[in-house]
Amino acid sequence: MINFWTVKVIRFVTIFFVIAVIVASYFYPGGNIHDTAQLGYSFTHNFLSDLGGLESHSGEDNTISSIFFNLSMLLFFFIGISFLFVPILFKENKTTFILAIIGSLFFFIGSIFFAGVGFTPYDVFFDLHVFFALNSFGLMVPASFLYLIVFLRSSLSKKYITVIALFLVFVTAYVIYLNFGESPLLNKNAMITSAIIQKLIAFLSIASIFSLTFGFSKIERELSKI
Repeated sequence: MINFWTVKVIRFVTIFFVIAVIVASYFYPGGNIHDTAQLGYSFTHNFLSDLGGLESHSGEDNTISSIFFNLSMLLFFFIGISFLFVPILFKENKTTFILAIIGSLFFFIGSIFFAGVGFTPYDVFFDLHVFFALNSFGLMVPASFLYLIVFLRSSLSKKYITVIALFLVFVTAYVIYLNFGESPLLNKNAMITSAIIQKLIAFLSIASIFSLTFGFSKIERELSKI
């Protein structure tokens, strides 16, 4: 059943991402887009993508950080695969089942774009990297919106509905910011604002997806009793 592997895969990938970012941050040599002399990694002055570059902004070798970060991004593909099986939990109602399938397809395509971030280090494939990064979050908007409807039509408790609703708000607000906010390349203050917002959205999204797995497990247990 779903709890046998799907939920475990999602939990593993999300936990691995957090650990990988911590390890990659520790080994990052230094530098940011406005200051190549900065020592080490800064929560407020560096982007997550800086961890995936083959070289740091200081011009030093960034192999260890890039391996951990890029691998963590590549693993998001398996979250997408896992979501393709989640609609099974909602097959009791045809409309809800169809909405879940469409929502999972958006999650799946979005996960491919997240994996694409790992395949395209910013300092080697900048344009492709930006393309994958921007559209990955954009695809999460329809995915989370559809799953919000699915959850509202299901037996899931209000706490899981709240989680997916907040996730929808987070990613929608971030997509708007990415498209209309000030470019971090313009000045240091814009960079700091953008770097902080990126991390907050990334980890809130990770926490949301991780939390939803407990709702999926709950439905799976209920179905197993029927």
